Amino acid sequence: MLECLSISNFAVIEKATVEFSPGLNVVTGETGAGKSVLMRALELSLGMRSSGVAVRDGAKEARVEARFSMTDDVEGRVNAVLDECGIETQGGVLSLRRTVSAAGVSRSWINDCQASLSTLKRVGGILADFHGPRANQEILSAKRQLSFLDSFAGLDMSAYAGAWRSYTDAVRRIEEASSGAVSPEEAEFLRYQVSELEAAELSPDDEDLASRHAAAAHMEEICSSAEEATAALGGDGGAEESLAAARMRFASMARHLPEADGWRAQTEEISAMVEELSRSVADAVSRLDVDPGEFEKMDLRLGTLQRLKRKYLGPAGGTVAALLETLEKKRDALAAFDNLADTLRTLEEKRAEAEKALHAEAARLTAKRRRAAKTFSAAVVEALRDLGFAKAAFSVDISPAEYSATGADAAEFMFEPNPGQAARPLREIASSGEIARVMLALKGLAASGSGTGTIVFDEIDANIGGETGRAVGRRMRDLAKGRQVIAITHLPQSAVYADRHLHVTKKTGANSVHTEVAAVEGEGRISEIVRMLGGDGAASARKHAEELIRNASNEKKRR
Repeated sequence: MLECLSISNFAVIEKATVEFSPGLNVVTGETGAGKSVLMRALELSLGMRSSGVAVRDGAKEARVEARFSMTDDVEGRVNAVLDECGIETQGGVLSLRRTVSAAGVSRSWINDCQASLSTLKRVGGILADFHGPRANQEILSAKRQLSFLDSFAGLDMSAYAGAWRSYTDAVRRIEEASSGAVSPEEAEFLRYQVSELEAAELSPDDEDLASRHAAAAHMEEICSSAEEATAALGGDGGAEESLAAARMRFASMARHLPEADGWRAQTEEISAMVEELSRSVADAVSRLDVDPGEFEKMDLRLGTLQRLKRKYLGPAGGTVAALLETLEKKRDALAAFDNLADTLRTLEEKRAEAEKALHAEAARLTAKRRRAAKTFSAAVVEALRDLGFAKAAFSVDISPAEYSATGADAAEFMFEPNPGQAARPLREIASSGEIARVMLALKGLAASGSGTGTIVFDEIDANIGGETGRAVGRRMRDLAKGRQVIAITHLPQSAVYADRHLHVTKKTGANSVHTEVAAVEGEGRISEIVRMLGGDGAASARKHAEELIRNASNEKKRR
């Protein structure tokens, strides 16, 4: 439950620390005193995107902190989230803190460890069920109505969820296979391209064809230069004779100059290198002996390769290796097309199996919902009786819907507020006050199986009054058994059922406005109920307030 809410520099609240108790905590005050600001601050601490967040004039940032104590069940669920962040709870106590700068920058902490806003919101959703004025419209949504029924029934959705995932995965695979395949026309063009590339009989040996062709084209020039070079290396007066003479001289010098022997050895190495060079030149030149017929073949082959490179690799051309890679890719695409029929047939069989399983799980889910709808409707009717609908009728119409992650059902709440009226969809006939009471009844049923320790109602009793207000107060008091309920109200008939009554007041100074929150008891509480009744302090108004409080207290003792 929420133990304490600390606020500083938030809207009209300069500094406030509000303590809450188990049971029903009621918050009252004049319109504009700051009750809504208090709820916005609580929303902010729970990770919600509270609209109209405002830093108090002159302050650098607003700061809110909510301290919760947790039952073992709630703590276990919270720890499942916090384990992902490495945050631990401290003896069943958890602190949620959030700051918002004047520039709108928000930061969040859980037990003084910085946390993301999404984590704060997940944890906040476990700790408190927040129900603001907008939430009354939730029950008019078919999706939310189905959620209420499922929550009441405690349906295990795991089997259906697994079937839904299998089915959607099968459909996705078919779509991917179909979208990635080429069209029949594209396949025919691919066949032509593959045939053309295969006909060329491409080989890695073709990679140096251009250089071999260039050498063959200039064979005479190359041979003439080679002859002159080899002659210079080994012919008359060539390098070999000169090196031989040098070796003899160095050998003679070595008798008197030892280091000359090293020169002789180096000369022998040079001689061996010159001899090897001469052989290499001769071998290379001998391979250039290409007859005219062979050269013509090389010329034609080179032309074919250059044409294919421009066609498939672009004007800049490329390598034979790139052409071979292009051929493999086109073969793969063509093979995928040729195998598509078999692939789609296999995928379609799996989709049909998944769809059959999905239909079976959906049918089981529908049957469970239809059974639960009867019990749920009876429970809602019973709860509505306690809220002033003595003879109202309520039922849930389950109808077929498109398959989705929640099944193949749509739920429609049918409501008959008065006898003799035909039951019609709640969204068509209920007034705002009636919707609020239906929501309160539903919240009570949902909370009965919930581990949430705190439920927050922000003016759920708006647009109602009199005896109905007392019924709403009793319902909130009953709902607060075993948990904490926090409710903002303008109704004295509801407020008198509080276990703790908090009064919000606005103080206006010469140049400032600030809000204060304090618990009221005894005379202070009677005075606040008198104000809410619209009394002017007369004895009759005070007597009425005392009577309301006394009757509520007596009812509590009897229950």
